[in-house]
Amino acid sequence: MAAIQVHEYNVKMTCEGCSGAVERVLGKLRDKGVQDFTISLPEQKVEVKTSLSSEEILETIKKTDLALKFQNGCHGERQLLFPQKLDRFV
Repeated sequence: MAAIQVHEYNVKMTCEGCSGAVERVLGKLRDKGVQDFTISLPEQKVEVKTSLSSEEILETIKKTDLALKFQNGCHGERQLLFPQKLDRFV
C-alpha cells in the first residue's frame, strides 16, 4: 500500500455548487484511497489526504470542469489546468 500524503490544489470555485461538485467527485474515492479531504470555498483550496497519486486526484478534480492548480509540496511548483468544456460558462 502506498504511503499517505496530503495533496493541495487551488480550484476556481465561485459558489457552493462548485465546491459541492468537488466534494462529490472526491467522495467517490473514499473507498479507493482517499482518507479525508477539506474544501475551502473562500480560499479556493482543496487538500486531500490519500494514498493515491497527485495525478489520480488531479484527474478526478478535473472531471468537475473547474480551473485548478496543483501545488507540489516539495518544490512549490504549480501547474495550471483549465476545463476542457469552457462553453458551459458562456
